[in-house]
Amino acid sequence: MKGTLVNVSTVLVGALSGVLLKKGLPEKYQKTLTHGLGLAVGLIGLQMALKTNSILIVIISLVIGGILGEAIDIDRWLSALGSWINSRIGSQYGNAGQGFVTASLVFCVGAMAVVGSIQDGLTGDASTLYAKSILDGVFSFVFSSSMGIGVALSGISIFVYQGTITMLAGLFSSILSDNIIREMTAVGGVLIVGISLLMLEIKNIKVANFLPAIPAAALIAALWR
Repeated sequence: MKGTLVNVSTVLVGALSGVLLKKGLPEKYQKTLTHGLGLAVGLIGLQMALKTNSILIVIISLVIGGILGEAIDIDRWLSALGSWINSRIGSQYGNAGQGFVTASLVFCVGAMAVVGSIQDGLTGDASTLYAKSILDGVFSFVFSSSMGIGVALSGISIFVYQGTITMLAGLFSSILSDNIIREMTAVGGVLIVGISLLMLEIKNIKVANFLPAIPAAALIAALWR
């Protein structure tokens, strides 16, 4: 778990530092910074999405995941959480819901999170997660400077997601093949592209409702021939 704990710590430090920066930035600069981040996030998502070996797996996963997510209405629950947080700490710290979802996706969806956590759990070698921690710390600083305190809350997602994989490393290492991880990453990349469209104010997409598409991709990839 040491790699995950370091990862959470760097995200918290980066996010809190970014919030301090945000308070000193005029609104027009915050908006420009958000749009710049939106472009960068879109590029990250495209790089991840293009790793797929089968576009059909991505499409089917999004369809199944979207139906499940809409039935559960994950977006509404996350929006309610963000509203509750804003009511407690004030909207001057940004849209907590957007920051939480955006950062959680970027930090948790990817090969480094999965492979690094398995490596940490099986061998105690957390070097991959340490490298990820540095990257996440920088990203959390930049993200929170435009989206606010919600980015810090992504530390909860990192702890639960990576911590679970680390503790169940033996099980996950036997289940998650390279191909499964690749397709999960690709579907997650598509969702991150959706986040970028939100940040660029191009289209209002309920990205959170597509989150079940990621485990759906794992299952479909495992059964795919």
